[in-house]
Amino acid sequence: MSLRNRVTNLFLKRQIHGNAEIVENCKEIRNRNPRNIERLRIARKPVGYILDKPGFSYWHKLIIKPSNRYIDAEIHHFENGPVIMVSSQEWGIRKQLYNTKDIIAYKYVGRVLAQRCLESGICEMYFDGSEIIASKVQTLINELTENGISLQEPPRYYHPKATDPDRPERPWQFYE
Repeated sequence: MSLRNRVTNLFLKRQIHGNAEIVENCKEIRNRNPRNIERLRIARKPVGYILDKPGFSYWHKLIIKPSNRYIDAEIHHFENGPVIMVSSQEWGIRKQLYNTKDIIAYKYVGRVLAQRCLESGICEMYFDGSEIIASKVQTLINELTENGISLQEPPRYYHPKATDPDRPERPWQFYE
């Protein structure tokens, strides 16, 4: 068999097909995104133990750590720990600021955190309101909400029983 015939046969075997043909022939779909069930609100939220401090039921939690010189803001996942971290100690943020501890630093840390959250697909998170001590932290919270981050996670979806009078809307179905 000549080289030209081999190349022609390989080209015929590797033709590009549309997505419609793939979906028609598909028998099983696997979503490899581990956070997909959290976005669909059907993932388990940890409740913790009875003697634990209440308020442990979250998927993502916002933690703000002010130190003597810098501000650190982190998004923690309940299983994996910190997912997104922003600090006024980062070179790109520090070069834009006059002081890494003032109210403008809180504002810019909140803006960068909101941008990174939206880029990674985290739109809702839990925030304990008792951590608001100063107006600086409130500035960071306001900047997050202005940029489209919700500080309350939606409730977990439970499949209703046949006898339940209220049937909540399924989060994976859209009615337009």
